[in-house]
Parts: sequence; C-alpha cells; structure tokens
Amino acid sequence: MLQILYLAQDLADPAVRRRILTLVAGGANVTLAGFRRDANSLAAMPGMEPVELGITADGRFAQRIGAVAAACLSLKSKLANVGKPDLIIARNLEMLAVAKRAVTIFGGQVPIVYECLDIHRLLLRKDVVGRALRATEARLGRDARWLITSSPAFIEHYFRPLSGVDAPALLLENKVLEIDGPADRIADSAQCPVPGPPWKIGWFGALRCAKSLALLSEFSRRMEGRFEIVLRGRPAHSEFEDFDAFVRNEPFVSFEGAYRNPEDLADIYGDVHFTWAIDFFEEGQNSAWLLPNRLYEGCRYGRVPIAMKGTETARFLSVRGIGMVLEEVTAESLATLIGSMTPDRYIEAANGVAQCNPGTWVFDRTDCEALVRSLAALAVETPQTIPTPAVPEPRHNEGGLL
Repeated sequence: MLQILYLAQDLADPAVRRRILTLVAGGANVTLAGFRRDANSLAAMPGMEPVELGITADGRFAQRIGAVAAACLSLKSKLANVGKPDLIIARNLEMLAVAKRAVTIFGGQVPIVYECLDIHRLLLRKDVVGRALRATEARLGRDARWLITSSPAFIEHYFRPLSGVDAPALLLENKVLEIDGPADRIADSAQCPVPGPPWKIGWFGALRCAKSLALLSEFSRRMEGRFEIVLRGRPAHSEFEDFDAFVRNEPFVSFEGAYRNPEDLADIYGDVHFTWAIDFFEEGQNSAWLLPNRLYEGCRYGRVPIAMKGTETARFLSVRGIGMVLEEVTAESLATLIGSMTPDRYIEAANGVAQCNPGTWVFDRTDCEALVRSLAALAVETPQTIPTPAVPEPRHNEGGLL
C-alpha cells in the first residue's frame, strides 16, 4: 500500500479533507500533518489524527513564515512516530519548505509532489518581494517530481512564464468527489426550488471576496426581494470590515454556516437556482485564472453558474455552451443578465447544464484509484526516469494533463 505524507497549510480547509478522502479511496495510506488556522469540526477526518505543526493566521504572511521556520526546527520530534513515507505531497509553497526538511529527516530519496491550487498575489509582484518569493519557490521546487494544479490558466499564466518550477504538471480539476459509484451512473440530483421568484443565488465555499458581497447585496436590494443571496462556507473575516454585521443588515442576504464537502452538497445546492462562480479577491490574477470548486459543485446538481467575462471560468462555460456571463462588475449589469429571469428561460439554462456528461463535474472511485496508481509509479522511479503524469485519463474529453 502506498504510504503518503500529506503536508497541509490549513488542517481546517475542507479542500484538504477532500484530497485526503480522494487518496484514501484510491487505496493509499495517508498521514496528515500541517498547520492549524482555526477550528472547523466539519473538516475532521474520522479515524485520522493529524500531526499539528503549529498555528498560522489567515492573511498574515510574515507570521506564516515564522511558523514554518519553527516547524522545520521541531519537525524531527513531530514526525518521530511517523514511518518513512513512499511519497510526500506538499500543498502550497510554505509546505514545500517543510517537505524538504522532512526528506532530510527520513534519510533522503523520498519523492515530493508540489500541489498548488492558488497563486498567491505576492508571487506575482514585479518588485524585489515577488522576485524573492519566486526564487524561493524555484529553489524549493527544484526537486519536485510533479506539480499538481487545478486550472490550465495557472500553467499558462504563471507556471510556464514566471515560476521556476519545471516539474511535469498534472491537472486535477476541483471536481466533486463521489466514491460510491462511477460518474456515468449518476442519476440523482438535488431537488431544485420551483423556478420563479424569489430566485436564489448560492455563493458557497471560501467566502473571501468583499467585492462580490457588495455587488450581490446591492443587486438583491435593487430587485426588492425577487432575488435572495444564500451564503455558506468559511468567511475570511480578515477580508471584510465586519462580515457578520454586514450580512445581518442586508434584508435579502443570509449566511447559513459551514458544511461538509462532499456530504452536504446535495442539500445546500438543493436550496438555490444559481451558483455564484465569480471571485474578485485577486482580480486579474488568481481570480481570473481559477476554476472554483463551486463551479463543479453547482453544475453537478444542475444549478446555473454565473461567471465573469474574461475569466477562465467564463471560457470553460463558453466551450460547453452553458451558464451565464456577467459583462460588467455592476449591479446594473447583473440585473440586465438575470433580473428579468422567467421560469422557461431558467429551465432551458438548467437543462443545458444537465445535458453535460457527468464526468465533467465528478471525480469517482475509479479516478481516485488511477491517481494513486500513478503516484505509486512515481514513488518507485528514480529522478532520471520520472514518468509523465498519466492520471486521470481525459475521460469524456474533459480534464487532462498539461
């Protein structure tokens, strides 16, 4: 059985939990280690006690550097009860530093896979700070066997032209994890509210975009209750002046708390008509390049996605002829796009999503097993004979490797 040490930047991140579930479903034995940012019982893995390396704070990059340095100094004792793994997966740049130290502790010759699903804005700066961080990434990633990322735009706009990491890239989209059956047997769907007012827009997941919140709030007020905004997930409170007070004072916006992914997806998407697949958090950079979790989640359950013009998400939807694209970042533009929505128009848009092959949205047990097989093959190769990533195979003409 493949033994994986998974190093996570945030043990409370639901996406980390989903990746661990993926690897375990594929047949790997996983040890999870990483930093704690906040409490999130819904991200816990039953039967798995993670190795905590320290505490970090969201949005405080300097503090995170100090925490990583401290963790590297104490790592030998922290991993004293962990056997030598066949492979280490480092999620995000700071965990690459920890992975390098772990390889030394385990005696070398442990392959590292660099998993990077967001490009931090500091890495894109053109000044000395950006150059120093990219140089650090290149140095730490020099020995990485593979790079795992979730959007082809990350490779096109960052890893090829700017990053010094030249490891073969494996594209693993943020698909919905469903390990109880193959994607082509999906027949169930969340029960959709009756098409018609109040129309509900769901914004789920990592809530970190103050611009989206302001736009949706203004739009819902303009629509005078014909549209409601439902928020669920983990708000990044550091990005909002006062998230709780703002939502409390908005008559048509509600925050319904965190949820388990993937267990609660059918319930939460069953409460809305549209998926807000827009993020201005790092506008023109990471936010323009990513393919967010909620894009796949909402479409998996037949909800109509709303994307922003000029983004990778909009391109993704255009290729498939589905969804709705916002032309300008204004409440007026959003009102023009969906303000006069009718049941017939909505049903037509939802049917377009439903006609897509389920494999577009879902990562099933077969995919999990293929991923772990490829990781196992990587673990036994020498640096001179690194295999080209070959998982998941581009089933249904979706996904693939770059």
